[in-house]
Amino acid sequence: MKLQKLFAWIAVVIGAIYFIVPLIGTLEFSLRMRRNAYSFDAYTSVFSDSHFLYAFGYSMLMALLTIIFGMLLVVPTAYWVRLRLPQIRPIVEFITLMPLVIPAIVIVFGYLRLYNSSSILPLTGFEQATNFLLVCSYIVLSLPYMYRSVDTAMRTIDVGTLTEAAESLGAKWTTILFRCIFPNVMSGVLSGAFITLAIVMGEFTMASLLNRPAFGPYMQLVGANQAYQSSALAIIALAVTWLSMGLLQLASRFSKLAPIKA
Repeated sequence: MKLQKLFAWIAVVIGAIYFIVPLIGTLEFSLRMRRNAYSFDAYTSVFSDSHFLYAFGYSMLMALLTIIFGMLLVVPTAYWVRLRLPQIRPIVEFITLMPLVIPAIVIVFGYLRLYNSSSILPLTGFEQATNFLLVCSYIVLSLPYMYRSVDTAMRTIDVGTLTEAAESLGAKWTTILFRCIFPNVMSGVLSGAFITLAIVMGEFTMASLLNRPAFGPYMQLVGANQAYQSSALAIIALAVTWLSMGLLQLASRFSKLAPIKA
């Protein structure tokens, strides 16, 4: 028994070294922009760059729109499947898993073929339409995580009883959905939202091929020309991811303490 615990701790230490040492090396390198001294010059250079502020703000806006429209798509779908159409649940789950199987580059090339400037629906010919297409792309990428987070949260409540109680009081479908279902699956929505934020902030392929000024292409551009600033950007991106995961843990913890709303 003691030997098993020893091997378990050895595995934990090796895993920690594997993940932590490269991060420490990246952080240390990002602080060496000034010769023979540690400084935050690389971070100052990054934060003072107007392109960084624009790319970061653009990706945050895309993430917000992706979360809103993804939530409006996934929650009613998961609710309706669980309440009225449980027989098609395997089909829906299979569809939501497709973005994990199909590479992002295949999806975006399909978009470029379908929605180029010479097609019936030329979404790539206009800036705002291309932004809309990018949001749709991000929704597709986040669909596996958002759907499973919401579906897991929906398993913890009695959807049928809540719906019958609301209908007996004269509530309409919109009222049931937004005042009964949404509050009770908010933990799942938040979990999917934070994962979506991390995905959007680091996504490169779709934003690059659609020629959008997102954070992922900006990091690639800086990494190809400025070594210290690219290391600083890597640390900033990791900080955003860790913040999302921390908020996810808080949301999960508070959801366990929250009572079911009827």
